[in-house]
Amino acid sequence: MNAENRKHKMPEQDPKERIRNFREVALGYDERIAVKEAKRCLQCVNKPCVTGCPVSVDIHAFVRLIKEGNFDAAIRKIREKNNLPAISGRVCPYEKQCEGNCTLGKMGDPLAIGHLERFVSDHQREKGFKPAELPKPTCKRIAVIGSGPASLTCAGDLAKMGHKVTIFEALHDSGGVLTYGIPEFRLPDEVIKSEIQYVQSLGVDIEYDVVVGKTITIDELQKEFDAIFIGTGAGLPAWLDIPGENLNGIYSANEFLTRVNLMKAYRFPEYDTPINVGKKAVTIGAGNVAVDCARTALRLGAEKSCIAYRRTEEESTARLDEMAHAKEEGVEFRFLTQPVRFIGDEKGSVKQMECIKMRLGEPDRSGRRCPVPVEGSDFTIDADTVIIAIGQRPNPLLIRATKGLKTTEHGTIEADEDGRTSLPGVFAGGDITTGAATIILAMGAGKKAAKAIDEYVRKK
Repeated sequence: MNAENRKHKMPEQDPKERIRNFREVALGYDERIAVKEAKRCLQCVNKPCVTGCPVSVDIHAFVRLIKEGNFDAAIRKIREKNNLPAISGRVCPYEKQCEGNCTLGKMGDPLAIGHLERFVSDHQREKGFKPAELPKPTCKRIAVIGSGPASLTCAGDLAKMGHKVTIFEALHDSGGVLTYGIPEFRLPDEVIKSEIQYVQSLGVDIEYDVVVGKTITIDELQKEFDAIFIGTGAGLPAWLDIPGENLNGIYSANEFLTRVNLMKAYRFPEYDTPINVGKKAVTIGAGNVAVDCARTALRLGAEKSCIAYRRTEEESTARLDEMAHAKEEGVEFRFLTQPVRFIGDEKGSVKQMECIKMRLGEPDRSGRRCPVPVEGSDFTIDADTVIIAIGQRPNPLLIRATKGLKTTEHGTIEADEDGRTSLPGVFAGGDITTGAATIILAMGAGKKAAKAIDEYVRKK
């Protein structure tokens, strides 16, 4: 492949060094590399990259501005559509979206759109940003429940439309899954806080420790606000339901990552949240969350970190970059492996995981081939810690406390493509409507809902 057909490599920490710290793995482009990468853009007339972006960023325009060295204008262009570019530039699966549609990808590597978005976002954070100019206030008040990516996007867009927005967050910190679910080495806390500060600079208020459905109800919020957006995500863990799952040392991915990220267990004893992974850690699943858990276990001191997955690597939903990073760091992969029970010691702590080998059968509704047990292939894996990362579901607390709010058979809120629910003036988006999905898809849902909410309150 010719040099011009290759994207410029992202500088990274050395694998042997980074497994001993929680600093960010990817170090970011400098100005020279960013400009050189931007010059690779073909500026296609039909803009296929934009069609692949869930928040419709004008990619051509901001890349052209980087090429010209006008980084301030580039980030302003991005923020016209995207309130969280420093986050999406790090965790968005751009290889399947904007970069997946890039014309350059037909003849070599696609343009490094995600890396360029991150570059100008970081450039702005280092310099400081000026609040966006806002329109005349509409005097309409919107309540946003949750402070994850869907909610922050929706709140930011509504504020730019002139509405007064208040976010209600159940925890003591904002960011939702961004804060409790993604490790520091992939998405630093300072980056999340900076993007949230940008949203607040638009006039958005955040109230903490408010559990909607318990502290306050949707009915009560409807009396005070003109419309409501529900973006509470999917924070209820899924379990395997196999013998021994209640042994000590077995965590859901939600608890494990929340302890490490939100409660800062990786900085114990500075923070009073100890977590002991022992010598051998096993993670069940092969999505982004599972890979995050396995890589985190290494950084917490595990001598061996293994991922067990019932399908093959081809069926894994994790980002390619994250899988590559995990392999570089020494994470082992046991594909076509299904746990059947956990075995404990005399103290009630997990010590082994009994598994059975699988083979792939016919495709299921998702298009992936179904795993089928291979009889007589049972074996065991030693484990001091087991982390179950096989998916999440919405927490039913808010839904059960809200009469007339229709849900699907999966426990998600029923909403149309613009986020309208069965209750007038109540909208929803993100994982609470789709089940666990990507950050950028949640942002796209928040954006659509903001537009629909604006139309609703103006007519109202």
